[in-house]
Amino acid sequence: MTKFLALLILSAATLPGCFLTPGLPDDSELLDGPIASLTGSQLDVFLRGDEAFGRRFSFAEGLGPVFNGGSCAACHPADGRGHPEFGFFRFGRSGADGFDPMVEHGGPQLQDRAAPGATPESIPAAATGHTFLLAPPVTGLGLLEAVDDDDILALADPMDDDNDGISGRVHWRRADDDLRRIAAEIDGVGRRAVEHADGFIGRFGRRGSNISLLHQAVSAYHQDMGITSDFAPRDLSSGAGVGATDGAVDPELGSGELSDVVFYLRTLRPPARRGADDSSVRSGEQVFADIGCANCHIPTLRTGRSSVAALDRVEFHPYTDLLLHSMGDELADGYAENGSAIGEWRTPPLWGLGLASEFTAGEVFLMHDGRARSITEAIELHGGEANASRLDWLDLAEADRADLLKFLESL
Repeated sequence: MTKFLALLILSAATLPGCFLTPGLPDDSELLDGPIASLTGSQLDVFLRGDEAFGRRFSFAEGLGPVFNGGSCAACHPADGRGHPEFGFFRFGRSGADGFDPMVEHGGPQLQDRAAPGATPESIPAAATGHTFLLAPPVTGLGLLEAVDDDDILALADPMDDDNDGISGRVHWRRADDDLRRIAAEIDGVGRRAVEHADGFIGRFGRRGSNISLLHQAVSAYHQDMGITSDFAPRDLSSGAGVGATDGAVDPELGSGELSDVVFYLRTLRPPARRGADDSSVRSGEQVFADIGCANCHIPTLRTGRSSVAALDRVEFHPYTDLLLHSMGDELADGYAENGSAIGEWRTPPLWGLGLASEFTAGEVFLMHDGRARSITEAIELHGGEANASRLDWLDLAEADRADLLKFLESL
């Protein structure tokens, strides 16, 4: 039984005259669930994708030979952000020719677990930088995927032409045959990923390396679980486990199951706002804009045309510009990715921020690596292009700080 179907049954059990459960959390406190207005057939695909997202692979089914986790849900509990227990490392080496992902040593991702007969990886001594990453929430991603490229390009200001100190830029992924194969797949929202002169626009992942939800899913299955697909057909190997195989027939993930998972990710609803009409929340929203946070965490975006009615030309509120920004020395870990610079990160959406602790045992783990244990700590780690906003935050009156935090907790 999928978790969504279980919720439907439990919800029915809380109707008058039913006494099977004491009740459920308010709908605004849950992340999993479909976006509104799906047809019956679309809901069927969503439920299949939900079940596949929770599927735990065995070694006999192809897990490994080296891996980080056994299921999508292991890193995204209840579709929310990850816990440090299930984080992972990426590593590489800076050199005269740029940043080397050290593929010959198993890079760029460290798989620290292994199937019988294989050896877990370790970060090679020659690596000059590595980063620890937690999985981000997966809700509302279909809306972000459906934003037209032109709208993202309009937000970019790589040379800071407006002199506001913010130079967000598109993460261009250089086109190659693998990316073109992924881009050639109809993305479910009525269009294909567009190849520009500079390549494809990356919009998913901590550094915006993935061009679509299909790309994101293929990468996660392969790098996190060692599960092969039509788009990534070879088992993972590394300096520690060269030649190791898991014994399962490749590709290990069927195209139908992959398609179901992508549709599930595409049609997961965005997190709901809570307390938006509270006067302190409204005041905090104004402070958020006044100190420049909204210059990168753009409150409102709009989708283009989509074959899914709920994604078709709709306004939504993710608080991101989907661009790369230089975030200062404190967040520069010596690691770069697919043409991003060391210290550059994609602006993470803020929706769902107030629910961050709901799915990690009541604890908060913010920023890409979970080092911030509160929203306040996360704000004060902002440097680089966000340094002016951080300094303005430090200068705020106590009441304004409290209102800003209340606003952020309402997202």
